[in-house]
Amino acid sequence: LPLALDAFRLNLVGKYLTYAFVALGLVICWGYAGILSLGQGVFFGLGGYCMAMYLKLEASSVENTKIQSTPGIPDFMDWNQITALPWFWKPFESLPFTLLAVLVVPALFAFVIGTAMFRRRVGGTYFAIITQAIAAILTILIVGQQGYTGGINGITDLRTLNGWDIRTDHAKFILYFVNGGLLIGCILLAQYVKKSKLGRILVAMRDKEDRVRFSGYSVAGFKVFAFCLAAAFAAIGGAMFTLQVGFMSPSFVGIVPSIEMVIYAAVGGRLSLFGAVWGTLLVNWAKTSFSESFPDLWLFGLGALFIAHGLQKAFGLWGGSGFGGNAGGGSFLYHLDNNQVYVGFVVHLNYENPHLYPYMEFQRFKHHPLVAEVLKGGKRVAYGARAISEGGWQSMPKLVFPGGALLGCSAGMVNVPRIKGNHNAMLSGIAAAEAAAA
Repeated sequence: LPLALDAFRLNLVGKYLTYAFVALGLVICWGYAGILSLGQGVFFGLGGYCMAMYLKLEASSVENTKIQSTPGIPDFMDWNQITALPWFWKPFESLPFTLLAVLVVPALFAFVIGTAMFRRRVGGTYFAIITQAIAAILTILIVGQQGYTGGINGITDLRTLNGWDIRTDHAKFILYFVNGGLLIGCILLAQYVKKSKLGRILVAMRDKEDRVRFSGYSVAGFKVFAFCLAAAFAAIGGAMFTLQVGFMSPSFVGIVPSIEMVIYAAVGGRLSLFGAVWGTLLVNWAKTSFSESFPDLWLFGLGALFIAHGLQKAFGLWGGSGFGGNAGGGSFLYHLDNNQVYVGFVVHLNYENPHLYPYMEFQRFKHHPLVAEVLKGGKRVAYGARAISEGGWQSMPKLVFPGGALLGCSAGMVNVPRIKGNHNAMLSGIAAAEAAAA
């Protein structure tokens, strides 16, 4: 991309990637832990404002603000007759403190919200609405405290980072790679969480919360962790957004941007880390392209994209089905006469996650777009479940005994290396019948 795009477009892609941090957090928080947050813009904004406060103080030196009534403070404070730097701004004169605050302040805020909600077992729609309300409240607070936050305009005119001019094309080029490196680091961290025992507990908690609780785990504690991790990811994105774009305002904190961030994860697939990144890029590219090419119709075009995604890609661009870990299995869909089908799903019983629920995996398979299209409007005639011994000829027991024989799947006739392994089991019955009739 750096070789193919000019500085403006490259910075635009860099801005899109800052949103991908939020989508990554939602994969862990929503996709794996089952916590839908409609207020991730809060943490994106907190991280961005922490970075903007440092940059604004650096740009508000006495020399740069000598025409103000009170030199040495941000211009919006001077406009609002504030004559001294507020106490909570002073620590942001330090870059190390700012970098620490970018992570700690949003994560601590998420910890307070999560602890208050999850220990009271508030979840689902109620939690989503509460996070939405928090986003609205914080937006109103930022706008109302104009003298301390810059109000509706936000914190603007950001120039340097520790003396380094962030407005030049060269700086934008460097920030693009820094942004990409941090994003890769967050992907690796999220991947580690997914593959660890912690990730398996999050999935189990999402699918069967009561089972996890009865197993002795602290469900509230795991939910708080997932929520805080998502908040930290979003905050990193907010800080990088401030550096890439050069300002931060409450328009990135409220309800609308928070819902858009959920859409990024949904379009890419809320169970896929890379899908979340691609979903973010696709949605923002579509917004930019539609608004440039069709300024009067771009909102309709964007809406059509979301509708098409909802109809055809319920699991996102990168899908969402799959067991995770080292679990395996397969599925089949056989068409019969009279417009009937056999649909089945097999889960290998050597899976590592003790909370994996084969029945629910079967339900997820049936809701895959390709399968759901076949089953649409149908009615279940019969249902059954059984254990299947597999292995093929290499693990065959003694099959014949006086007065009978073992046949089919129960004898271990299913041979996994064969594409149609169950046909092997059928043939055993045919061979036995032919031998008996001979």
